[in-house]
Amino acid sequence: MPQETTVLIVDDSSIVRRVLSTELDKMPGIRVLGTAPDPYVARDKMLSLRPDVITLDIEMPRMDGLTFLRKIMKYHPVPTIIVSSLTPKGCKTALACLESGAFDVVCKPGAAYSVGDLTQRLGDLIRAAARSKPQARISPSATVRHLSTRAMIETTNKVVAIGSSTGGTEALRVVLEPLPKTAPGIVMVQHMPAGFTTSFAERLDGLCQIEVREARDRDTVVPGRALLAPGDKQMTLARDGARYIVRIKEGPRVCRHRPSVEILFESTATFAGANTLGIILTGMGHDGADGMLSMRKAGAYTIAQDEASCVVFGMPREAIERGGACEVRPLNEIPERIIRFAEGALKATAA
Repeated sequence: MPQETTVLIVDDSSIVRRVLSTELDKMPGIRVLGTAPDPYVARDKMLSLRPDVITLDIEMPRMDGLTFLRKIMKYHPVPTIIVSSLTPKGCKTALACLESGAFDVVCKPGAAYSVGDLTQRLGDLIRAAARSKPQARISPSATVRHLSTRAMIETTNKVVAIGSSTGGTEALRVVLEPLPKTAPGIVMVQHMPAGFTTSFAERLDGLCQIEVREARDRDTVVPGRALLAPGDKQMTLARDGARYIVRIKEGPRVCRHRPSVEILFESTATFAGANTLGIILTGMGHDGADGMLSMRKAGAYTIAQDEASCVVFGMPREAIERGGACEVRPLNEIPERIIRFAEGALKATAA
């Protein structure tokens, strides 16, 4: 019989504590050990109950969730999932939580996000978090720092397509931060709710040499620019004459996600083919696995992040097992591979 994953729920709302406890206890393989109304009570229960995973609110009395998270990761690392009302005002705080070691962030129930949506997503995350280990912030390798100063072939007919999910906010920073302004145009899907992607893109833009922003319909894909799919919208690559553009649209969830990596990768295979580098990063599930295989069959060069550097080795594993990856690389080596691709040094092999 599989071992149960134990959870401690930390939230100042008695209603949220009760609802999450009731719903999560119904889920196979999950057992709620207890709840706490603030970080001080949570600290004592963590030491006595030893939960596998913690869910943590951000706004709480006596100590905010971000401060408590940083203490957890410093003194007693436990996989921690932030459960918060992600308003535009709070997005930067949520991003800071991810930077500080949170496994992922999910929205509390609201007008667009039901209790059922939350508990299903949270259950999946809890199971994945129990198999993970908190990871330190990764710095670009010396090789990448050196290469990022080199001139590269400037061209508008190369596209880098990246897909990521759980753990992807930090992984994308590691990939994008070392890239020079001459890097190929980049299109990205990171599984995030609406209202979150704008702040995330702005934060990356402040850290990177390239321009990073949330994509708008008909934005052009050009060197030195990375476009992030908006939360709760699907993004595809398309052609407009000699240019590559993105299309932003409503649409059903694919592989349970909107935006979906699968949608982006399939459109990239169709419209960019061998002019593409496809990269699949940390995340649970299989979103993007079939799309990456389609890209490889269309002549694209494809890379999957390796297990050791993944927070969750779900999406990369699926892509590898289905034959979609030309190679498997540690996260901190991927920026160098983007540079090599731009120089024309990477050639795809048949799937």
